[in-house]
Amino acid sequence: MKKAKDERTENLLCPIKYLTKVLGGRWKLPILCILETGGTVRFGQIKKKLGNVSNVMLSQSLRELEHDGIITRHQYNEVPPHVDYTMTKKGKKVIPALSMLGDWAKECMKEENIVPECEECLSEK
Repeated sequence: MKKAKDERTENLLCPIKYLTKVLGGRWKLPILCILETGGTVRFGQIKKKLGNVSNVMLSQSLRELEHDGIITRHQYNEVPPHVDYTMTKKGKKVIPALSMLGDWAKECMKEENIVPECEECLSEK
């Protein structure tokens, strides 16, 4: 029995390590939630919705997501310059799993009497 459990753990370990490499960090999942709407979102809009993220941390997280093929970046060379971000097909594939995790978190928050902070969660009450 223990051997089967160890084998199952080993089979999950590699994908979980990949998952945390690509989506780990404080800001990446919230960024994906913002981009999940399916539209194009500017850097400033992302920063405003996230709140207390620094420009450096936001830029780093966006660069890493772009490097891993989760989002695309489009820079406009005009005055003033601006940058848009959209989700790729690869990025969109993770949304159903994130939605399920979000449902789990909402349920746990409710059980623990934690008040949600985001407008969307508050509007569901």
